[in-house]
Amino acid sequence: MDSNSGAAMNANTLTGTSVHKKKKLNRWLRNYELYLFLLPTLAYFVIFHYVPMYGLQIAFKNFIAVKGITGSPWVGLEHFERFFNSAQFGIIIKNTLLISLYELLFAFPVPIVLALLLNQVTSSKFKRVVQTVTYAPHFISVTIVVGMLYLFLSPHNGLVNHLLQALGMEPVFFLGSESWFKTVFITSGIWQNAGWSTIIYLAALTSVNPDLHEAAIMDGANKWQRIFHIDIPSIMPTIMILLILSVGNFMTVGFEKIYLMQNSLNAGSSEVIQTYVYKTGLLGAQYSYSTAIGLFNSVINFILLLAINTVAKKANQASLW
Repeated sequence: MDSNSGAAMNANTLTGTSVHKKKKLNRWLRNYELYLFLLPTLAYFVIFHYVPMYGLQIAFKNFIAVKGITGSPWVGLEHFERFFNSAQFGIIIKNTLLISLYELLFAFPVPIVLALLLNQVTSSKFKRVVQTVTYAPHFISVTIVVGMLYLFLSPHNGLVNHLLQALGMEPVFFLGSESWFKTVFITSGIWQNAGWSTIIYLAALTSVNPDLHEAAIMDGANKWQRIFHIDIPSIMPTIMILLILSVGNFMTVGFEKIYLMQNSLNAGSSEVIQTYVYKTGLLGAQYSYSTAIGLFNSVINFILLLAINTVAKKANQASLW
């Protein structure tokens, strides 16, 4: 009797499992168009992000092109030790951390503030004009932006220095000064990207229930009180997700803009991990050494991503997982 009951239960379990698999297969077949749309994105990440991970092993090898990756000899952590003991290590890490920290402190909040202010504007025409003016710089090439910086900040005929001289001040060679490099880099980045980043927060603000604002107005709340007690809490999940992603890329300052702005006069303040990897890896043909530096950078980013996501979860805020 017991054996018969056990067999019946196993049969029911197998039947339930097969029915569940069949339903899942039918659901996939019914929505196959959606999965086809996902296929190019999945292929992109697999081909350009996961397959290249095979080459990370050259960070632990003395890569010789004629021998290939598998034929090159292992050297362990030699390249990492070389980077940590190099004279450039302290300068590179300091510049990378400071620029990333300044972007997080000054550039990250600007789109939030701009979105909150635009959301309070009642004139749709004025709102469209402001949005257009702030969005437009995002579509300007980085090369053109750096060219504009050289023109406007030129110590001889730049507009900014003409204004300084008109005020009785001495002209400043902004792009040739280590003390001014980070300020110019951060402020120009805010000008170029703040308006575009505002789109995400404006989209999040559209989901705020208008009844909340009407009830707050009935209770005598002014605009600032409604912003702090209704708008900001409503978009806080979006803010937290974007903050987590920003911290996850904390050590990735970027390459193109810094490299174009860099020169021998400001190198002490502008040399970051990405520019150093380019110079040693591509220009210097030190592939194993540059790969080790890039791997170190990625590991730090991964650790920061795990840390900030864990903190967000413990604080009962939105998180990636």
